[in-house]
Amino acid sequence: MNSQDLIRLGVPHGEAMRRGIDFISRYIFKGLPKERLAAEVEAVVQAPAQFTGDSLRGAFAEALLRAPAPLRPDSAPWRQWGDNLEPDAVSQLARACRLPIAAAGALMPDAHLGYGLPIGGVLATLDAVIPYAVGVDIACRMKLSVIDWPLRELDRRRDRLIRAIEDETRFGMGAKFKERRQHAVLDADWNVSPVTRQNRDRAWAQLGTSGSGNHFVEFGVFTNPEPVGDLPAGEYVALLSHSGSRGTGAAVCSHYSRLAMDQHPELPKEVKHLAWLGLDSEAGQEYWAAMELMGQYAAANHALIHHHMVQHLGATVLLDVENHHNFAWKEEHTIAGTKREVVVHRKGATPAGQGVLGIIPGSMASPGYLVRGKGCADSLNSASHGAGRVMSRTKALATFEWEKVNRVLKDRNVHLLSAGLDEVPMVYKDIHTVMEAQRDLVDTLGQFDPRLVKMAPSGERPED
Repeated sequence: MNSQDLIRLGVPHGEAMRRGIDFISRYIFKGLPKERLAAEVEAVVQAPAQFTGDSLRGAFAEALLRAPAPLRPDSAPWRQWGDNLEPDAVSQLARACRLPIAAAGALMPDAHLGYGLPIGGVLATLDAVIPYAVGVDIACRMKLSVIDWPLRELDRRRDRLIRAIEDETRFGMGAKFKERRQHAVLDADWNVSPVTRQNRDRAWAQLGTSGSGNHFVEFGVFTNPEPVGDLPAGEYVALLSHSGSRGTGAAVCSHYSRLAMDQHPELPKEVKHLAWLGLDSEAGQEYWAAMELMGQYAAANHALIHHHMVQHLGATVLLDVENHHNFAWKEEHTIAGTKREVVVHRKGATPAGQGVLGIIPGSMASPGYLVRGKGCADSLNSASHGAGRVMSRTKALATFEWEKVNRVLKDRNVHLLSAGLDEVPMVYKDIHTVMEAQRDLVDTLGQFDPRLVKMAPSGERPED
């Protein structure tokens, strides 16, 4: 037997694993029957309390008793919003709330299956961060700019808007600029992690680009029935973008997820992607610093997209709102009557603290919303980050045809520049139903209706 056999039996990493290997070595050294070894090890694992006084097995048994359980028998408190959610997504959050580090959870009405934590999943943990609960596209972000163009220009000057999109960002998995963009984020400390240090040049090349998957740039109509800040009530032309930290963010997630899983081989297969890094560990501190840098980088991408497009149009910005999702925040929350600092992971969930503004998009042919958070404690100050998928990309590609999709887009007055069939409106939930399910989480301040949409073309591997 070896360490892999012990892992399969559920022996946790650390002291218990070391004591188990020592027991195996001593058992063999004593010349005891090798054919009985597997059964002897399993007996100690199954009932360690029965062997604590045994001279050969005692140290192994006592280490097993001291080791934290892979999953707790009870669950951290959690609640879901919305009906008829995907059962596998609900199960994913329920399992996450049984991690020994879990403090509380919440499931948003746009929830669907993800890796480890569902998309639309919110998880608060104690002194630990879970790379996969942040996600591959770290700090994926929404940004809305309302500009001073008259509404009629959406149709009259469509070619100008198209040229702004085509010239001022890039779409696709490896998309980058030949003439690189400049931003102060390049002056940040990219040595906080070996991954960010190695990927700085790639990040620079992709600065200001939009990537693939569900990432988009759209021009449309923004309507606010009441004033929003200094913006009077009315209808306006607006620019909306959705993208994240590109290839560098994915590299950060991949590297630190592997480290976390290596540190927690005791976790059952169904929760292995929820392996965590302690914030007091070197790897945990590195990941946190890299994640924060990816947040700055994603914000810089959007800043450049909007700056260059607005400049291209010769427009003035009247209102500017943006927010992350796919991120972790250190926050204070009262859980089970006790106020404490926790790490809140929002994987595909929008921050919705009291008075906090955010953007919740629908699809390329359905509205998105400017919202103000209500600070709901049970949701850990969170709301959905969109409508949420109702089918996989593979099923979407096998189900839809552009001829029928184009009729839908025409009916809704949407001009599509490019996208894949796996991102058509019908793969998403009804955004109105999602918004109704979270009326206790956010107030709606304005509505964005897409008119001109660009996403990565068909065949691109998704980055979301």
